[in-house]
Amino acid sequence: MVSCNNDDPVTDPATKGSIRFEFDNVAGDRDLKLNTDTYQNAAGENFTVSRLNYYISNIKLKNADGTTFTVPQDSSYFLIRESVAESQQIRINNVPSGEYTGVEFMIGIDSTRSVSDPSQRKGILDTGTGPTNEEGMYWNWNPGYIFLLMEGNSPVAGSSNGKFYYHIGGFGGRTEKTLNNTRIAKVDFGGKKAIVTTELSPEVHLLADVLKVFSGSTQVSIAKNFSVMYENFSANIADNYVNMFSLDHIHAD
Repeated sequence: MVSCNNDDPVTDPATKGSIRFEFDNVAGDRDLKLNTDTYQNAAGENFTVSRLNYYISNIKLKNADGTTFTVPQDSSYFLIRESVAESQQIRINNVPSGEYTGVEFMIGIDSTRSVSDPSQRKGILDTGTGPTNEEGMYWNWNPGYIFLLMEGNSPVAGSSNGKFYYHIGGFGGRTEKTLNNTRIAKVDFGGKKAIVTTELSPEVHLLADVLKVFSGSTQVSIAKNFSVMYENFSANIADNYVNMFSLDHIHAD
């Protein structure tokens, strides 16, 4: 689909508007459906997905004029959940009017926020109540957020119940250097523009392909790695899924 931006809109950076992002989780060219459809990874292994959650944070918008708008950090944390449709649409307000040609964001939660006082981690980051707790997106035994959680079933999984578990986190350590699986995803709009004005609030439709969790710099086999959590191999999965995002289309209204 092509961008449906208005012709020659007036963009004045002194004015502000909003932009929306939709995260559409897919498996290759198919829509992701939990607990039903079977997919095949690069290793030729069949699998289903029962849970998929990931954090998006530290969002930056790339303007056609070469400038970058950094979303204020307190407004820049989101938990995308495949099981909750409304979580897959996020809205950024107070965006300077402009012609935006790309976006970058962290998959995960940065070290500064991870080590901050709990009073600075409310809403979607509240580890006591709300989605973070409900979805099990925080390790209490090794304090830190789980950046991406993907679980499912596969006939090749070595677990007794046929399940696989990928819980990927690690922000670099509190008092000493440790595993750091924060990753920055960059999505170029490929010549299309998300034009923000006081009248136009574009929606950028992004695809998140779960097959990329299994392929990239490392081919991940469920048979060999059916449970990956806080361990060195998790960095390979993070290096893969940083490339799972791409632009589908841009709506303007």
